[in-house]
Amino acid sequence: MSRLQRITSDTGPRPLHDAQASRKVEALAATGLAPHTLMQRAGLAVARLAAAVAPHARHIWIAAGPGNNGGDGFEAAHHLQRAGWQVRVTALGDATRRPADAAASLARAQAAGVTIESSLPAGLTCDIAIDALLGLGRMRSEGAIADALRLFNGHGGPRLAVDLPSGLDADHGHGIGEIAARASDTLSLLTLKPGLFTAQGRDTAGAVWFDDLGCSNIAGHVPPHAWLGGADAALQVRVPRCQARHKGSFGDVLVVGGAPAMTGAALLAGRAALAAGAGRVYVSAIDKAAPGLDLLWPELMFRPGFWREPSAALASGTVVCGCGGGDAIREALPTLLTRAARLVLDADALNAIAADSALQAVLTARTGRGQASVLTPHPLEAARLAGAASAAMVQADRLRYAEQLATRFGCVVLLKGSGSVIAAPQQPTLINASGNARLASAGTGDVLAGWLGGLWAAAQAQCVVPEPQRVAAAAAWLHGKAAEGGDERGPLTASRLLEGLMRAD
Repeated sequence: MSRLQRITSDTGPRPLHDAQASRKVEALAATGLAPHTLMQRAGLAVARLAAAVAPHARHIWIAAGPGNNGGDGFEAAHHLQRAGWQVRVTALGDATRRPADAAASLARAQAAGVTIESSLPAGLTCDIAIDALLGLGRMRSEGAIADALRLFNGHGGPRLAVDLPSGLDADHGHGIGEIAARASDTLSLLTLKPGLFTAQGRDTAGAVWFDDLGCSNIAGHVPPHAWLGGADAALQVRVPRCQARHKGSFGDVLVVGGAPAMTGAALLAGRAALAAGAGRVYVSAIDKAAPGLDLLWPELMFRPGFWREPSAALASGTVVCGCGGGDAIREALPTLLTRAARLVLDADALNAIAADSALQAVLTARTGRGQASVLTPHPLEAARLAGAASAAMVQADRLRYAEQLATRFGCVVLLKGSGSVIAAPQQPTLINASGNARLASAGTGDVLAGWLGGLWAAAQAQCVVPEPQRVAAAAAWLHGKAAEGGDERGPLTASRLLEGLMRAD
């Protein structure tokens, strides 16, 4: 039996299949079924979701493309018309080249009394609009398809995309052609696609729903391209604290950053590390004039130049480096890259490494010494590390760039942005499911770096010893989760985010 499910940040780990793998799943599923069965199931699933998201609607417009995605639309029209809705379908493309399944569903829709037209209406007066134009199809959204998408996007009511918003790349989450559909809801069929959850995908897909069309056993035979991460990552890292413990039982974090005029970044990272569970947090601010006390968080211990000392905190602790570091962070990097047991590299530390091949070599050598590293770049920092021309190049293929950087440096890469990507050498790539645009404000990245360091230190000290990729995934999920539930029309300040992390923890 097929099952309709809403995919949220709490859903848990889900395999993500790219376009090629999804087509393989579809071909395998069709092999064991009677002709037209998959499309009939898909159309019924679309009709059911349309009725669920717009229960009081009576008028529906469906834009149907020339391929099987259009066939799903015809099949949905058949079911909705028979259920008493008034359905109007605009069928685009060459009817003589329509696939057999789609042609059969078109005939079923016509037999049910659905109005089928070949030209776009001047305007929409429907209660719900359905995009069944391209789906996984590689046709670019141009000409009549683009005009249909503009009409779809301009509809003020619910907008439902079938399988994938038309004009969105299933693998990478960027647009193809002139325009992409901006749906309020998307029903992904048979498989979940990576592009729905990263880059532009979350903006275009809206709420994501999934129906396996009764073929869940088939998808398990095709390796996924990536995994959608969820609360499970946090549960693996956050474990109950034993009673007979003291502050030294939960690890040390050393935050190195805070150049002149940027001390706040180091303070945010230090506060986040404490809030995440580290037993002791030292802040080694680069600015010599930085205050020696955080009045709001007096628990933080300030140690200027602490990283220069032959301290056990480096050999056994967790270092968060780069938050507000400026150019001055370069002085600390050779020592930290060589001596830190666990190292989170953020912001200016990444920029310094990107500009220095010697530092890149030291970073790469850490793996051979059993030292673990997590890089937390935003797209521009990732572009600098990868030698790419622009952040736009990274955004166009986020998974590939994150995976390449992880392999090149032998570390975990948490590529920030909508649908953060967490890659590690020889491990399945993860896409974080939580968060929203409220995180797009100054300092939230510093909070993430510090939170990651604190989680890592506490877990290691309690002998949980999670893989660094799991720690990064847990940090990203908790960080994003703390931003959910508020008004997404405005930003969330880093200090308020930290308060949310503490409440959600």
